[in-house]
Amino acid sequence: MLEVFVRLYDEGLIYRGTRLVNWDPVLQTAISDLEVESEDEAGHLWHFRYPLADGEKTSDGKDYVIVATTRPETMLGDTAVAVHPDDVRYHDLVGKQVLLPLAERVIPIIADEHVDPQFGSGCVKITPGHDFNDYEIGERHALPVISIFNKDATLNDEVPEAYRGLDRFEARKRVVADLDAKGLLNDIEDHTLPVPRAERSGAVVEPFITEQWFVKIKPLAEPAIEAVEDGRIEFIPKRYENTYFAWMREFRDWCISRQLWWGHRIPAWYDKDGNVYVGRNEKEVRKKHNLGRRKLTQDPDVLDTWFSSALWTFGTLGWPEKTEELERYHPTDVLVTGHDIITFWVAKMIMMTLKFVGEIPFRKVYIHGLVSDAEGKKMSKSRGNGLDPLDLIDGITVDELVAKRTEDLMQPSLAEGIERATRRDYPDGIPSYGTDALRFTYCALATRASNIAFDVGRIEGYQHFCNKLWNAARFVLQNTEDEELGTASAAEYGLADRWIRSQLQRMLDSVSSAIERYRFDLVANALYEFIWHEYCDWYIELAKPVLWDENTSEARLKGTRRTLLEVLETLLRALHPVMPFITETLWRKVAKLLEIPGETVMLQEFPEPAPGLVDAEAEDEIQWLKGIVTAIRNIRGEQNIAPSKTIAMLIQSNHESDRDRLEAHHQFLAKLAKLESAHWVADGESTPAAAAQIVDGMKILVPLAGLIDVDAELVRLDKELGRRRNDLDRTSKKLGNDSFLAKAPEAVVTKERTKAEELASAIADLEAQRKQLA
Repeated sequence: MLEVFVRLYDEGLIYRGTRLVNWDPVLQTAISDLEVESEDEAGHLWHFRYPLADGEKTSDGKDYVIVATTRPETMLGDTAVAVHPDDVRYHDLVGKQVLLPLAERVIPIIADEHVDPQFGSGCVKITPGHDFNDYEIGERHALPVISIFNKDATLNDEVPEAYRGLDRFEARKRVVADLDAKGLLNDIEDHTLPVPRAERSGAVVEPFITEQWFVKIKPLAEPAIEAVEDGRIEFIPKRYENTYFAWMREFRDWCISRQLWWGHRIPAWYDKDGNVYVGRNEKEVRKKHNLGRRKLTQDPDVLDTWFSSALWTFGTLGWPEKTEELERYHPTDVLVTGHDIITFWVAKMIMMTLKFVGEIPFRKVYIHGLVSDAEGKKMSKSRGNGLDPLDLIDGITVDELVAKRTEDLMQPSLAEGIERATRRDYPDGIPSYGTDALRFTYCALATRASNIAFDVGRIEGYQHFCNKLWNAARFVLQNTEDEELGTASAAEYGLADRWIRSQLQRMLDSVSSAIERYRFDLVANALYEFIWHEYCDWYIELAKPVLWDENTSEARLKGTRRTLLEVLETLLRALHPVMPFITETLWRKVAKLLEIPGETVMLQEFPEPAPGLVDAEAEDEIQWLKGIVTAIRNIRGEQNIAPSKTIAMLIQSNHESDRDRLEAHHQFLAKLAKLESAHWVADGESTPAAAAQIVDGMKILVPLAGLIDVDAELVRLDKELGRRRNDLDRTSKKLGNDSFLAKAPEAVVTKERTKAEELASAIADLEAQRKQLA
C-alpha cells in the first residue's frame, strides 16, 4: 500500500486538493458512494421569489423569478440562478442578475442544458458548494463556490449573522419563515424525494467542500477500459460491462482520504509551513528532502479501504518482490462479487494491477445479485435486517437474535423497530438448518437477478431435500450392504435401470452446461429435480418391486443394486461442491461397497456425461408409465380417494402398442398406482361411471362405485368452496384498496396478488370436481 501510494504520488497521479465530497456530519468524514443509501422520503418543494436586479422585468411583467428548491437552507450559498437555454420564457433574462434574498448578494442568471425546464418554474438555484450537479455547472460557468456549513453541518460565517451556528434543519425552518415574512414565499407543495443517508450513522449526507487526497483516474482508467473492450477480461453476465464502462469513462478523480480513527495512515508529513512530503516512512522523507531535525507531523487521515483492497490480487502474493507465488497464481481465473462494488473494487483492482504488475488481475468477473430481506430491502447492519449465516446453520432464539441485531447500531432509535420486526418475522427464533441446506439455498438463489429476496423458508425446503437424500441413501445401503453385487458384466439391467442411467447423463449434461455459463441456480435446480423426483420418487419406487419379488433373477437383482449404488455415487460427486458434508459422509459408505479407491469425495473427478448410456427407448417406456401413474394419482386427489384404497383401472386407446405396454409394465403399475386390477377396454365395450384423465391419447378410467360417498363428498366440496371464496373476497378487497396499494411494500402487494391467483385457480378446480360428481 505504501509502495503504491508513493509511486503514484511521485508520478503526479495522487494529489491533495479541495473538492466536493460526500460528507457524514455525524462521523465527520468523507464517505464513498457505496456508504450512501438513498430512499424516497416525504418532503416539500418550496417556491421562492428571487427579485430581479436593476429594475429588470420578466416577459410577463414580473419583477422577480420563481425558484423551486427542496433545500431552502442552502440558498444562502447560491451563486447563480440557471435556466435552460431553449426556455423561451427566460431568453431575455440570461446574463441579467437577481438579488439573492436574505444574503443580499447579486448573482447572475445563466443558461445551462442540465436544467429541466419542466421542473418547478424552470428556474433553478445553483449552489456549487452543496450539490454535485451544481458543482459541475459552476465549473462550466466559472461560478464562485461558497461553503456555508461547518463539519458538523451547522451554518458558518459565510451566512448572515442571524443564521450562524444553527443546525441545517433548524436553519431551513428559519429561512422559510423569514422569506415568508418578506412576502417572498410563493408556494409550498408536498414532494417525495430521495434522501441520501450515511450507512453507518444514518445521518443525511451533505455534499461538502473539503481538502482531501485524490487519485487521477483518467491515466489509470484508459488501459483498464481497453482490457475489457478487447476481451482479456470478461464480465458474466455481460450486461455489467455497461456499469463498469459508465463509471470508468466519467474520469472523475477518486477521493481516497477518510477522517476516521482506523485504517492505513496516509504516508504524508507536513512541516510548520504546511509543506507536504510523501514517503514510505518518516526516515525516508527526511533523507530524501534533507529535512534534518525539522519538526514534521504526519497527516491524520487514513486511506479509503478500497485503496488497499484494489491491491488485493498482487499485494497478497508478495509484490513488489517477484515471488514464486506471484508467478504461479497471478492472474487468477475468476473473481466472484456483487454488482454494487463493480466500480468500488473490480474497476480499481483492474486499474491498479495493470499499472503495477503489467497484466490483468483476473480473466472473468462473475457478478451475482445482492441478498435482500423478504420485503426486498438490502440487508445491512444499520437496518438490523441482516442474518448471520452461523445463526441459520446453528439456530438462534428470538431474544438472542434481537440482541445481536441491535447491540452495534449507530442509531439507538432503530432498536425498537428492529425488535418489533424481529419478533414479527421470527416469533420462534430460527431453528438449526445445517450448513448443507444453507449452501444449497444460496446456490439455488444465484440467478441473474440484480437483487435476491431471501426467505428463511427456502432453507427449510432445502433442509427437507437433505433429509430426502439421506433417507434415500439409507434405503439403498440397507438393500445393498449385505448383498452380492458381482461385476457389471454379470448384471442384467432392466427397463428402470436403463432409464435412470439415461436420465442421469442428461442431467449431468445440463449441470456441465450450467457450470460453464456460471448459472449456479440452474445447477442446483437440475440436481434437485433429478434427485428428488427422478431418483427418489420414481426410480427407487420402480426398484422396490424388483428387489422384493422372490421371482426376480439374481442377475437382475445385481443390475438394480448396482444401479442404485452407482447412480447414487455419481450424484454425490455432482452434489459435493454445493453440499459438502452430507455428500462426504454418504460417499464414503457407497464408495466402500463399490470398491472405489480414495478416502474422500473431494479428490474424486467431477462426473461428466456419458452419451453412450442415453437410452431413448427406455425413456419413452418409462414416460408412458409415469403418465398413467400420474393420471391415477390426479384422479385420487380430485375425487378424495384415500391413498390406502386399491382401485380398478380401465384403459381405452386406439393404439395396440399401449395394450402391449400395459401387459409388460403391469407389475410396476400395480405397485406405483396401487391397483387391484388393470383392464384393457376393447372397441365397443361399455364402461361404468368413472373419473377420467387423458394421457397421450389414452383415456384412463377409474370406476367410482364403492370408492366414495358422493353426498358426503358434495358437502365437503361445498364447504371448501365457501371457505376459498371468502378468502378470495377478502384478498380482492385488499387489492382494491388504493391506500393499501400505496403504503404496503411491493413484496407484500405481490404476495397478495399471487394469493388471489392461487385462490381463483383452486376455486375453478373445486367447481369442476363438484360438477363432475353432481
